Amino acid sequence: MHTSRAKYHLGQVVRHRKHPFRGVVFDVDPEFSNTEEWYEAIPEDSRPRREQPFYHLLAENDESFYVAYVSEQNLIADYSGQPVEHPDIPDLFGAFVDGSYELHFQLN
Repeated sequence: MHTSRAKYHLGQVVRHRKHPFRGVVFDVDPEFSNTEEWYEAIPEDSRPRREQPFYHLLAENDESFYVAYVSEQNLIADYSGQPVEHPDIPDLFGAFVDGSYELHFQLN
């Protein structure tokens, strides 16, 4: 069994290495856990390794808000100090403090 430790935490603001979007981590899969169709839709030379954490993000770019599913290798921490404006953030998180959102719910 392969065990990975997530580099980013719930509430942390991150950005994509290649594409112009950023988001807030709201869930983490220890390794790829999406559909084969999703994975196969990524060009083969750009496909991330399956055996790494994948992050669910409340994401934003200059044009819209959405939910993104991104491999750890394609993320970097966002140190801009700017909040993410995704409209679903208040449903999951509290205040934006020191570059991260406080959890608005209890973890098991």
